Amino acid sequence: MTEANSTDAVEDLIQVLNLEQIEVDLFRGHSPDVSWQRVFGGQVIGQALVAAYRTVENRVCHSLHAYFIRPGDPKIPILYKVDRSRDGKSFTTRRVVAIQHGQQIFNLAASFQVPEQGFEHQAAMPDIPAPEELPSERELRKAVAGKLPEAIAKHFSRPRPIEIRPVNPQHYIDPEPMEPVQHVWFRARKEVDDDIALNQCILAYASDMTLLDTCVRPHGVSWVSGKLQSASLDHAMWFHQPFRVNDWMLYSQDSPSASGARGFNRGSIYTRDGRLVASVAQEGLIRYHD
Repeated sequence: MTEANSTDAVEDLIQVLNLEQIEVDLFRGHSPDVSWQRVFGGQVIGQALVAAYRTVENRVCHSLHAYFIRPGDPKIPILYKVDRSRDGKSFTTRRVVAIQHGQQIFNLAASFQVPEQGFEHQAAMPDIPAPEELPSERELRKAVAGKLPEAIAKHFSRPRPIEIRPVNPQHYIDPEPMEPVQHVWFRARKEVDDDIALNQCILAYASDMTLLDTCVRPHGVSWVSGKLQSASLDHAMWFHQPFRVNDWMLYSQDSPSASGARGFNRGSIYTRDGRLVASVAQEGLIRYHD
């Protein structure tokens, strides 16, 4: 994969997030042609946040809460209908429903705030190796590509807009049980302008990457085996401070619990200089078919 292909993938992501307005509070989004069975959850989160932002002025998203209801079909457009729930003096609330084949596939509630100053504190960033000291996810996947089914190998090798460098990677094919904790450095592969909304929407997209894997780590199973059925069920995100997605950020993740064929995951996202800029929580389906 060339550097040009990588930067083109960022442009493609920005275009995927650039929804078409077809009526007041109604938007249409498309999926990239990646030959995969369903729409990536992070794409739907990012597009829904874009739709909400298109109905808000001079306010910044501070939280979102979303549910995945049905798998998204990558072959047809997704309609996003925005409900203007409330416009207050300090806070604005929006609800977004994503529709395909006449049915809800996803919904999201987001809250926006007029920027203001207040008390500040944060949890410290973990002390871990710098991204330059680590192999990229691309290098790790290339090492096992020859042992994978053709469809998965092709999916692994496609250009990606987000560069990932895992600190404590688990083997893709024969994973040993590990603690339900992982740390991942990531960044957009191309310079992105400093628009807060765009950076938040790209981070929302990236926040669904690797997170669900955390709750599977203790169980020594691989999704490439075809025996693990997994899917995001819900996703919550809180934005604490501004950031730039083209700078290295650390995604520090843990899974406190798995039960009932569901796994619960948490994530803290830090800038390289240690600022906590976002927090994430997600529950996902993890069903094993022996």
